[in-house]
Amino acid sequence: MKIICIGRNYIDHAKELNNPVPAKPVFFMKPDSALVIRNRPFFYPDFSNDIHHEIEVVIKINRLGRSIAPEFASRYYSEIALGVDFTARDLQAECKKNGLPWEIAKGFDYSAPLSKFLPVEKFKDVHNLDFHLDINGQRAQTGNTSDMIFSFEQLISYVSGFVTLKTGDLIYTGTPAGVGPVKIGDRLTAYLDGTRMMDFPVK
Repeated sequence: MKIICIGRNYIDHAKELNNPVPAKPVFFMKPDSALVIRNRPFFYPDFSNDIHHEIEVVIKINRLGRSIAPEFASRYYSEIALGVDFTARDLQAECKKNGLPWEIAKGFDYSAPLSKFLPVEKFKDVHNLDFHLDINGQRAQTGNTSDMIFSFEQLISYVSGFVTLKTGDLIYTGTPAGVGPVKIGDRLTAYLDGTRMMDFPVK
């Protein structure tokens, strides 16, 4: 099982980090040891002092595919969820400064909490879904899938041109603006189309 994460897929988020808006999808990987399920706590690592939250809609691949045409990509997912792409922003900045890969800032253990999945049929339009993240009851991030630069289908098609997609693979589809730090003692709750999907503490 692969965890494929999309970077800079919302214009406002790219701008808030002073990154150029991409002309094609940007993706990176997290190992399966990053996954946290069933609202288990996120344990703040001792190698960073600046862990940021990034709430994202997640799709699960439901069949094997490679070099998938965009017009067929909708057949390759049938469930969606919410996830958090935790990022060690201080480590990421250091890696970028030195022109190095930044997996250590993204792929560390427990950096990918994931909610339960819901069937696509539950939603009127998965390309127009509201989602948001609250921290300690205060709104931290708000997004809508209609604001994605690259749709689910475009992402599936693009990624599958480089990496074979397998059943159970996860695609974290990018975060909207509003990313920021978390601290020990925080409680994160996330909602998709009005349904509470995540509720977990930072320890």
